Amino acid sequence: MNITDVRVRKIAKEGKMRAVVSITIDDEFVVHDIKVIEGEKGLFIAMPSRKSSDGEYRDIAHPINTQTRDKLQKLVLEAYEKAEDVEE
Repeated sequence: MNITDVRVRKIAKEGKMRAVVSITIDDEFVVHDIKVIEGEKGLFIAMPSRKSSDGEYRDIAHPINTQTRDKLQKLVLEAYEKAEDVEE
């Protein structure tokens, strides 16, 4: 799996969410709405999710293993750091 494009839309509002990201895999498949979140231990990503009938949020798409999640998070956070800041 190769991440061939990462598009970052930084968010200039209060709260913990810093950006919404779309990734393209192998120039053939896109995943939208990956969130960059500011947590107590720094930035991390949250995969796109949907609220289920029991009120819990469940990921719509997500990496199957830790190695892939770490690779994806590294690429997304690197793109986030390089992206231009949003004017408030």
